[in-house]
Amino acid sequence: MTQNPAQKTQTMAYDVAEQLRTPEEMAAYLDAWLSDAPDDAAGIARALGDIARAKGMTQVARDSGLSRESLYKALSENGNPSLATVLKVAKALGVRLHAEAA
Repeated sequence: MTQNPAQKTQTMAYDVAEQLRTPEEMAAYLDAWLSDAPDDAAGIARALGDIARAKGMTQVARDSGLSRESLYKALSENGNPSLATVLKVAKALGVRLHAEAA
């Protein structure tokens, strides 16, 4: 079957934050990043940012004691959050980081 050249394929932007609806989904998403890419600090920070956007950045900022602007910057693709920021955000999100012997 051939496609009519006049028909255009439509693409839609995908935002993982829209798929993270429950605390369990948020925790599973972060855990997947921690398990699958433990050396990808930027990816893990972005994952925290995705979860923060799903929960509501204003609420996360309020709960963490950080400004929205600093959260967006720290949890962006080029962000480099301090461990203190990561811990504050994790607590505000209601998730815990997990450690186990390698």
